Amino acid sequence: MSLEELIVKYGYLALFIGTYLEGETILIIAGYLAQDEILDLPLVILFALLGSFAGDQTFFFIGYFKGISFLNKRPSLKNNADKAFRLLYRHQIGLILGFRFLYGIRNVTPFVIGCSGFPPLRFFALNFLGALVWAISFASLGYHLGNFAETVLDDIERYEKLILGVLCLSLILFFLWRRFRKSRRPM
Repeated sequence: MSLEELIVKYGYLALFIGTYLEGETILIIAGYLAQDEILDLPLVILFALLGSFAGDQTFFFIGYFKGISFLNKRPSLKNNADKAFRLLYRHQIGLILGFRFLYGIRNVTPFVIGCSGFPPLRFFALNFLGALVWAISFASLGYHLGNFAETVLDDIERYEKLILGVLCLSLILFFLWRRFRKSRRPM
């Protein structure tokens, strides 16, 4: 079953679980489905916000209570965690607001922030704001990509013969040009 089929079948629950675990792809698809009026865009944003926020709060508290010992038992996370720690010490607020947009360290960052002893109430507020911006951004991206794709596909039907003709002419000209160049080479 594809992500689109999961969302169509289970709706906002699938979106919540998908964004709890990670979620860019599932959120873009949900935004697209909102454009198709299968889902409602404000509800897509709300469930993505709640899923992402809840997931990152969970990982923050695992880091907060389990600390570095939890991380040391999982060496596969070490490299990304080190990157997240470096970013955290240089750009605390910016990292907390924007880690959802950082590929590769997105999942480990809330855990690292918890390990660092960052105040839970402060993380709660910044995490909520970051999740809101992320949910609006990716849901809107899916929604507008859906509009764009639909517009382009509608226009392609109108211009498909012209497009096909230009492609064929381009190929013919390319092969003639190559043949001409080969024939002019000194032997």
